[in-house]
Amino acid sequence: MTEHNEPTENLHWKKRFFTIWIGQAFSMVGSSLVGFAFVWFLTEKTGSATVLAVGSMMSMLPSIIIGPLAGAFVDRWSRKAVLIISDSITALFTFLLAFLFMTDSAQVWHIFVVMFIRSSSGQFQWAAMIASTSLMVPKDQLSRVAGANQTLNGLINIIGPTLGAFFVALMPLQGILFIDVFTAVLAVGPLLFFKIPQPTLKLSEAEAQEKAKTSVWQDLAEGWRYVKGWPALMAIIFLAMIVNFLVNPIFSLMPLMVTDHFNKGAYELGLIDSVFGIGAIVGGLILSAWGGFKNMMLTSLSALAISGGAILLIGLAPSNGYIMALIGIAIFGIMNPIINGPLFATIQAKVSPELQGRVFSLLSAGAALTSPLGLAIAGPLTDATHNTQIWTIIAGALTALVSLLTFPNQSIRKMGEDPEKTDVQPA
Repeated sequence: MTEHNEPTENLHWKKRFFTIWIGQAFSMVGSSLVGFAFVWFLTEKTGSATVLAVGSMMSMLPSIIIGPLAGAFVDRWSRKAVLIISDSITALFTFLLAFLFMTDSAQVWHIFVVMFIRSSSGQFQWAAMIASTSLMVPKDQLSRVAGANQTLNGLINIIGPTLGAFFVALMPLQGILFIDVFTAVLAVGPLLFFKIPQPTLKLSEAEAQEKAKTSVWQDLAEGWRYVKGWPALMAIIFLAMIVNFLVNPIFSLMPLMVTDHFNKGAYELGLIDSVFGIGAIVGGLILSAWGGFKNMMLTSLSALAISGGAILLIGLAPSNGYIMALIGIAIFGIMNPIINGPLFATIQAKVSPELQGRVFSLLSAGAALTSPLGLAIAGPLTDATHNTQIWTIIAGALTALVSLLTFPNQSIRKMGEDPEKTDVQPA
């Protein structure tokens, strides 16, 4: 049985949680700036869909390779220490890359390496933050916090690319990298002054000694048994694998779609990301006001089906149809928090805090497992056909189709009926 200090007993939970949350938000803005700058640099320097696909792989592979282990370690280690160390590692390697650019020594592969390291640190940071949320926030406020997180993601998608396009024109890449180092420092600051609670188990002395002997691999296996024993979550992971295989390459190839198909530049690329962010904010507000259907998973699936239609709209946009693509991006942005918000809130409410790091990391890893395969196909296909639209059209149609085919799944429907109950036994 899990025993921890209930957030509802802490009258100051908002002060602690949102101070840490705001610090992490600054770091996310910096990361968004750097992400935009990397993509634009690689687009201008190489003009290759394959290079952009490889860059995306460097950001995605850690979620597959390192993500599950990160969750297991997060459930063992001090989550406060994990957040501080992960942000610090990101800042260190970003600074080193800035130094290489200052000395005109930077190569494309240096960017790939730093992208991989930044993403690896991000896996620990994400797992620690999302697993700590249920210990810092009252259960009846988790859905609201999930909405706030989705709104934050939307704001970052507005601010990051807009500032990115501005700074790309104003300063060299190393200047943008130094901005990100500064925002990482802002993220670490609040963590030095607030305690992040750790989940504790009520165990006998013998059980505690046995638990101490377990390895991280055993912890990971325990998390996997828990996930495997939950049919609905396994079905969601399988659905996410299909969707990520189809959808992730679209956004990796978006810079070439903007430059080659629509004949636009950095401003228009930034505007696409910003419109997505505006849509995400609108979607978060809709979710907060509406709350979704009574069955939360039907809310997620409905939004996913609409997202498929929005992607199809982007793919069908002609060369003079940049506005049509913006409309598709806006709809996709609106649907994004309505897909993710109910799903994450449901899992946070159902899964014990001491397991959440592993469960969310396994969910993320499983969902991302097929993304590199999609990129490996979409990048060379785009280079070979010189057509940036074909993959988007296929992906949009198939995303809508698989979403509709998932509606009859009884295990997923049951999962969405009551967020306080689960059909899985503890591992």
